[in-house]
Amino acid sequence: MRPALCRAAMGVRPRASSPQCTKQLLSERFGRGSRTVDLELETQIELLRETKRKYESVLQLARALTAHLYSLVQTQHALGDAFADLSQKSPELQEEFGYNAETQKLLCKNGETLLGAVNFFVSSINTLVNKTMEDTLMTVKQYETARLEYDAYRTDLEELSMGPRDAGAVSRLDAAQSQFQSHKDKYEKLRADVAIKLKFLEENKIKVMHKQLLLFHNAISAYFAGNQQQLEQTLKQFNIKLKTPGAEKPSWLEEQ
Repeated sequence: MRPALCRAAMGVRPRASSPQCTKQLLSERFGRGSRTVDLELETQIELLRETKRKYESVLQLARALTAHLYSLVQTQHALGDAFADLSQKSPELQEEFGYNAETQKLLCKNGETLLGAVNFFVSSINTLVNKTMEDTLMTVKQYETARLEYDAYRTDLEELSMGPRDAGAVSRLDAAQSQFQSHKDKYEKLRADVAIKLKFLEENKIKVMHKQLLLFHNAISAYFAGNQQQLEQTLKQFNIKLKTPGAEKPSWLEEQ
C-alpha cells in the first residue's frame, strides 16, 4: 500500500475536520494531491455498495409482492363470503355457489400461508440490508475519514520536513510527527476493522441468502402448484408461525 495520485472520489466523501484535512480534500478533488490507496479493500467496499443497491431493489420488489398478495387474499376472502351468502339464498344455484365459496376459502388459506413465507423473506432481507450491511458501511465511513486525516497529516509532515530547520520549525515538526503517528494508528486500526467486517458480512450474507432463497422458492412453487401440504411444510421447516385470522394487518407472520 503506497500513496497514489487521487483523481476520483471514493463512494462517500469523508468530511474535513481540520485545516489540513480541508486542504487535503481539495487537493484530492482537483487531482493535485496524493492519497493512500488500498486497492483490494476499496474494491471490496465498492462491491458491497453495489450489492447493497441490488439487494435494496430486491427488497422493494418483495415488499410490492407482499402488498399484491395481501390484496389478493383479501379479495378472495370477500368473494368467498359473497359466494357463501348467495349459496344460502339461491336454492337453484346452492351447489355451484357452495363449491366456489369453498374454493375461494382454500385459496385464501393458501395465500395467507404464502404471505407468512414472503413476509419472513422480506424481514430477513431488510435486516441484512438495513442493519448488517449498513453497520459495515458505517465503519467504512469512519475508515474513509481516518484515511483522509492520515493523508492530510502525512502531507503536512512532508511539507514541514522540507522546510527550514530553525527552533520554531523543529517544534512544529515534532508536533506534526506526533499528529501523523496518531492518525496513522487510527487509520490502520479502522482499515483492519473494515477488512474483518467485510469478511464476516460476506459469510453472513451467504448463510442468510441460502436459507431465504430456498424458503422463497419452495413457498412460491408449492403455492402455484396448489400443494397445500408442501406449502405448510415449508413454513414448519423454517419455523414460521402464522397469526390467526383477524390479527392486525398486513402481516400474518410471527417470526421465531
